[in-house]
Amino acid sequence: MHQLLGRARALLSRVSDTLARLDLPLTEARLAELEERSAGAAFWNDAGDARAVMREIASLRARAETWREVERLAAEQVELLELAVAEDDGSLADAAAGELDALEARLERLEFEMQLSGDYDQRDAILAVHAGAGGTESQDWVEMLLRMYLRWAEDRAFDAEVLDSAEGEEAGLKSATIEVRGPLAYGYLASERGVHRLVRLSPFDAAHARHTSFAKVEVMPEVASASEVAIAPDDVRVDVFRASGHGGQNVQKNSTAIRITHLPTGIVVTCQNERSQHRNRASAMKVLEARLLERELLAREAEKARLKGEHVDMGWGNQIRSYVLHPYKMVKDHRTNFETSDAAAVLDGELDGLMGAWLRARMGSEA
Repeated sequence: MHQLLGRARALLSRVSDTLARLDLPLTEARLAELEERSAGAAFWNDAGDARAVMREIASLRARAETWREVERLAAEQVELLELAVAEDDGSLADAAAGELDALEARLERLEFEMQLSGDYDQRDAILAVHAGAGGTESQDWVEMLLRMYLRWAEDRAFDAEVLDSAEGEEAGLKSATIEVRGPLAYGYLASERGVHRLVRLSPFDAAHARHTSFAKVEVMPEVASASEVAIAPDDVRVDVFRASGHGGQNVQKNSTAIRITHLPTGIVVTCQNERSQHRNRASAMKVLEARLLERELLAREAEKARLKGEHVDMGWGNQIRSYVLHPYKMVKDHRTNFETSDAAAVLDGELDGLMGAWLRARMGSEA
């Protein structure tokens, strides 16, 4: 019991130290200021700015409420175990032990997430997956990766919405784009940017030969306000067409699918998943804004790498991760050398180990 009490006191001390570093009263003051501002009559006159403020309010409120709750639970554990020691009550101590384990694990995760302090880490994310060479094999791999990310988002209680998908000729998807909304969505998903390689026995080959497939994952932070990425009306061309399914056949009678071309950069975005042309256009513009922001961020990273003398290549020949399902099972991240033999769990959305290894490596390189 004394050992448990010592752990609980150490935990409470860690929480207190963290709250001092976070300056939580400052966070709460900023939250109160923004909430007062959001109650103003003219708040929604600028819808873009208002949405940015509401996102900041949600983020600040979640941070303040989470840390105050952890502080309260840690204090309750100390009180409970002090009572157990005073009354020599083993059953009370046993009941507290499980809660203490869970609270320690929660604190470790929160301390780790505190390190995700990049300018865009707190934002929602847009993730796109594209099939590489290989036809049906690679298109099936795209669909597997899409499922993996949707399951990961579901396990974290994030909101995930498929904005666009292009079906393959026989099976799978040529590409898919999803929006993931939740705290630190971009901070975590940034680890997935790059080429993903799959090795397996083909379900589409009558000889069941071993095939290697590739898919490229793009991850972009959502644009917070209209002022962040300026798109002039004359810089875009909007085409309307009918949504299509397997083999290219039309699946809708009306032309609701949208293709937006950004003329200065040549970036093309399509959205056809919604039955409303207006909603498809809004989704396409959201993706275009994110692509333009990501283009700027990648340019900054490339310039920083150039000044450091580093070589950075995100091309098709440089896979970041391999998923091997035959002749053995393994998922290995080539940037960190983190690997696991539980490939089925990874493909079912258990990505925390892989993401955590990359994030720790990134933080170490930036230190």
